[in-house]
Amino acid sequence: MNDDKQILKTIRVYLPDEDATSALAAQLAPMLCGERPAAPPGGRIHLRGDLGAGKTSFTRAFLRAAGIGGRIKSPSYTLLESYNLSNLYFYHLDFYRFSNSNEWVDAGFRDILQENAIVLIEWPEQAGNMLPPPDLDIHLEYADAGRQASLTAHSNKGLLWLTTLVLPPQASRPQEPHDVD
Repeated sequence: MNDDKQILKTIRVYLPDEDATSALAAQLAPMLCGERPAAPPGGRIHLRGDLGAGKTSFTRAFLRAAGIGGRIKSPSYTLLESYNLSNLYFYHLDFYRFSNSNEWVDAGFRDILQENAIVLIEWPEQAGNMLPPPDLDIHLEYADAGRQASLTAHSNKGLLWLTTLVLPPQASRPQEPHDVD
């Protein structure tokens, strides 16, 4: 699609444990659901990081905080898990097993990238530059016993989410776009 992903803002936050990862997801969920701040529901989040970095844990916590009940499965083998809650559609995709960047298009996933759907994609880099930029890109990296999360807004909606987050002062460090590798 587009190689030029506009970076509006990046913040970094240390997540000392899975509870901190869940708390971050719990803050973002109502924002994408349109509950706060006043923004229409829907949005795309790309989740990056090594195996075991917390992408699926983040997604499960996000879906729980959004109100999804029952079993939340990882789409590692099925590629897609979908949920519906009060006419709001949630799509959790995992592109880890893709060996060709066109596979996501061939699978028909382009159709679910609707403005009013909530789409969380693990391993988006496996689609090459075929995906449109997300509203928010979250990169999780191992750091000591926890994780370092880099959250990058690529849209005005993503920027609104980032500026609305309430992070502990000692846990966050704003970065200017030119500081991002």
